[in-house]
Amino acid sequence: MFSPLSAVMGRAPVTVGLDTPVRQALVEMDRAGAQAVVVTDPGGCVPLGIFTLRDLVRRVSLPGGDLQQPVAAVMTSGLITLEPHATAHQAALVMARNGVRHVVVVDPGGCLAGVVSQEELFGLQRVGVRDVAAEIQAARDVASLRRTAASVRAVAESLMAQGIGAEALTHHLSTLNDLLTIRVIDLTADAFELPPVAMCWIALGSEGRLEQTFTTDQDNGLVFDPAGDDPERVRAGLLPFARAVNESLDACGFSLCRGGVMAGNPRWCLTLDEWWRALSGWILEPSPEALLNAFIFFDLRPIWGKEALAERLRDRLLAAAAERPVFLRNMAATALRCQPPLGTLRDFVVDRAGEFPNTLDLKSSSLPFVDAARILALANRVPHTSTAQRLRAAAEILHLGEEAVAAMIDGFHFVHLLRLRNQCRPGRPPGGANRLDPRELNELDRQILKEAFRQARKLQQRVVREYQLDR
Repeated sequence: MFSPLSAVMGRAPVTVGLDTPVRQALVEMDRAGAQAVVVTDPGGCVPLGIFTLRDLVRRVSLPGGDLQQPVAAVMTSGLITLEPHATAHQAALVMARNGVRHVVVVDPGGCLAGVVSQEELFGLQRVGVRDVAAEIQAARDVASLRRTAASVRAVAESLMAQGIGAEALTHHLSTLNDLLTIRVIDLTADAFELPPVAMCWIALGSEGRLEQTFTTDQDNGLVFDPAGDDPERVRAGLLPFARAVNESLDACGFSLCRGGVMAGNPRWCLTLDEWWRALSGWILEPSPEALLNAFIFFDLRPIWGKEALAERLRDRLLAAAAERPVFLRNMAATALRCQPPLGTLRDFVVDRAGEFPNTLDLKSSSLPFVDAARILALANRVPHTSTAQRLRAAAEILHLGEEAVAAMIDGFHFVHLLRLRNQCRPGRPPGGANRLDPRELNELDRQILKEAFRQARKLQQRVVREYQLDR
């Protein structure tokens, strides 16, 4: 589901012209074994509409329509399109949010490249994921969404019990959480008279990386275009809405950020230029506080609204960071302070004191992977935000070796899976969601965890060599 649509698309799409009779379109669909046909311009390049078997029932058969009428009369126009580099995750969100079963893929020039169906995207999903997605879309109030949030966790726990891999599990959890967040925002927006400006809700931190766990808080913001109006007046109109969204998400189990990194905070409800000044300032003057902020905010990802605003901000951010090696070097030095908890004798380094003695902090243990991947992505203008995708993209650019990077990604996912497992344990003490006593692991898991930490060390060593840091 992190794959680009170019890797997901199957056979070449069936196409017909605007004047093609419905009967002939059905013949073409039957011949190809397809459930949809794309209606294109006379040149067969630009998609103008789509006609599916569902349309046949609703627009032709039930009304008693004529099979000889042109397909243009019964097709669905106003197509929802994505480009080949968009991910299957994005396509799944688009389908679920718009209640459609097909997404047309077009190249940068607007020409038809393929069609992706809901069946292709969800064919490998376990039972329940699609049902919960439908439940989220059907929710009409926060009380309903609170119940669906419980369903999201139940499905994720069920998938984990079935042995699903960490990357796929995290994808399902993040996708459902995205849908839940979007539905909360939609319902809240309906209750407010918002300023008539373009805006985009952005996810930050683990949500921005598509790496949420069962125990997570909010990290989000709002970027808007005042369109010539006074930014302060627009912000004043948006803040009550943003705070209401934050409160509703809190009611659904996404606790309020203790650091105030939320769209309802005036500090993070900004115009595009204001966001740029804040983030670029951290790059130009990388103080310790600025570097810590970068670890959260540089994972930004659009969730709702005019995505182009967030994408423009991200593109400018990538360009600026790549051109400031001093900033990246300072960021790398800060990241290396968090070491994998593995001793010189290859045993675990556990916390001996504190509230949870003799335990590992699994959240901190995953940071060497997360932080190194972020630095390599920023240095090489990689637009992805997930740790795995960042490492895969950086591997191609830096020639790290496919097998070596695969081992690092597997190591990261194993730590993440242990974290998810630990959060589901009954009787877990409050505050111990990410705490694990390694003695409770079986011998195989202990060895795999040790190897995962070795992979984190290798990744950090690459960063050390890249920025010539002393260790």
